[in-house]
Amino acid sequence: MTSRPFSRLAEDLIIYCSDEFGFISLSDAVSSGSSLMPQKKNPDALELLRAKAGRIFGHNISLLTMIKGLPLAYNKDMQEDKEAVFDTVDTVQISLRAATIVLENASLNEDRARKAAESGYLNATDLADYLVRKGVPFRTAHEAVGKLVLIGIEKDKELEELSIDEMKKIAPELDDDVFAVLSLESSISSRAAIGGTAPECVSEALEKARALLDH
Repeated sequence: MTSRPFSRLAEDLIIYCSDEFGFISLSDAVSSGSSLMPQKKNPDALELLRAKAGRIFGHNISLLTMIKGLPLAYNKDMQEDKEAVFDTVDTVQISLRAATIVLENASLNEDRARKAAESGYLNATDLADYLVRKGVPFRTAHEAVGKLVLIGIEKDKELEELSIDEMKKIAPELDDDVFAVLSLESSISSRAAIGGTAPECVSEALEKARALLDH
């Protein structure tokens, strides 16, 4: 249903707008101040957009309940479908306009997003894949990378901040070229499947989205 992507988009942006994430900032045009906390900005438009999904789902349940016991052909019961259908159409159209306005008034905090992508050992799978390419069975590589992550946690270091000597104690198959593999750019570019994070995949997805909107 059209409302489901709206709800998912709104929820993602609400989370990303929070202080804990801080990836997205909304202008005052689509947010408001808290009635209690002076420092807080509420993503009102997104919260309302997220709530619209429940309204549309409710109409769907009403329609299914109305027709579940009807015999073949038209019955007067079906007069009741108009309110649900018309309101659903109106709600989807309003949601489309609201989502457009929100996105036009949203800005990305690139530094915050990059810092988050470079922390939390998100490149651990890249390291395991690297070891597999060196001939290490994935199960063994998985275990070795897990041990390296524990070392990183103990020393408050990311994987790429460990020395090659520290890493070789756990996985002797590692070479100096591993640091290029652990970079953010390499990690992102390596996911080149459909829906992946590689720049060419993202560009292709954006082009398809724009073509769909233009159509």
